[in-house]
Amino acid sequence: MNITLKEGIDWVGYIDWTVRDFHGYKTESGSTYNAYLIRDEKCAVIDAVKAPFVDQYINHIRALTDLEKIDYIVCNHAEPDHSGGLPAMMAACPQAELVCNAKCKTALEKHFDTVAWKWHVVEDGDTIALGKRTLSFINTPMVHWPESMFTYVPEEKLLFSMDAFGQHYASAFRFDDEEPLDVILQEAKAYYANIVMLYGRPIAQTMARAAELDIQMIAPSHGVIWRSHIKEVFEAYQGYVVCKPAAKVVIIYASMWKSTEKMARAILEGAQECNVHAQLFDVDNTHRTRIVTDVLDAAAIAVGSPTLNNSLMPEMAAALTYLQGLRPTNKTGFAFGSYGWSKKGGASAVEKFLEEMKINILREPLRVQYVPSEEVLEECREAGRQLGKHAEQYK
Repeated sequence: MNITLKEGIDWVGYIDWTVRDFHGYKTESGSTYNAYLIRDEKCAVIDAVKAPFVDQYINHIRALTDLEKIDYIVCNHAEPDHSGGLPAMMAACPQAELVCNAKCKTALEKHFDTVAWKWHVVEDGDTIALGKRTLSFINTPMVHWPESMFTYVPEEKLLFSMDAFGQHYASAFRFDDEEPLDVILQEAKAYYANIVMLYGRPIAQTMARAAELDIQMIAPSHGVIWRSHIKEVFEAYQGYVVCKPAAKVVIIYASMWKSTEKMARAILEGAQECNVHAQLFDVDNTHRTRIVTDVLDAAAIAVGSPTLNNSLMPEMAAALTYLQGLRPTNKTGFAFGSYGWSKKGGASAVEKFLEEMKINILREPLRVQYVPSEEVLEECREAGRQLGKHAEQYK
């Protein structure tokens, strides 16, 4: 495995092949916790790893240099998947100063016993000279925590981008040109959609700052390192930050006795009559990670649930709560669903979620009592055609 980014700069992280959940995000492809060692007149480590893997991380560093030679340990982000290994690392490196911004210092002090740590608090634009190379620090608030920052090495045109441009993707290879581009871009899309979609505005501002830098390599905190497809991932992110609509319709449903499912399938049939990509998801059989990833660039959505106890089906409530927190934008859609003896809940509750997400409501909710007739199913098809015609404009 090639771990060398540049002469004297190496990957020293951990590949987590078996992780399958990341605070609600289904990580079917595993993940990596990337950390990097820079050896110069002074030595610096960029980030740590999740606490359970700190021994492997320290051994990776020890294989390249003596721990007593580490002068700086940079923490770009205080979240425990990056900082969990810091207590052991600080104890193992007696000469090292912990480099971070003031907000990160406060966060780390709330996570760990930091009394014995040596601190080097930096502000936006500060630099540290290592010898031939310089570390330059760029604050990136809310990408995706308040204390987040980038570390840039101008002499190497190398950006350590923290969570930006990352992927939850385990691989035996470290670089983007060693894996299929479509696969890693899809993983980058899933990562953006499920982790940072709601921070589109600060991410757009951060990308504008990053675009001013001369960058030949981007080393994120998760997934592969970008060295050959920087243009492609930048362009993808420019679409992600505004949830740029594609000619795509997504239909999401839960069902009890198949009535709402029949409505969903009729809506799908109508959408498929248009020149768009249409997808159907049953929330009871599809994890919300996949659903959110496809909603990111959908122009139009339809969401349906039957009424259960004057409310939604449980998995639909969970999926909509998750989606609402991520705040997708530039969407048009409507609610639908079946009911028994009470119209309360179901489609009305779905519509309330859509309104709170500021989805452009295309029509009033489609409702049916008990079982949809052919007349109702044709109304569903027509509603699907309306979704499709809306999405076609983004072809």
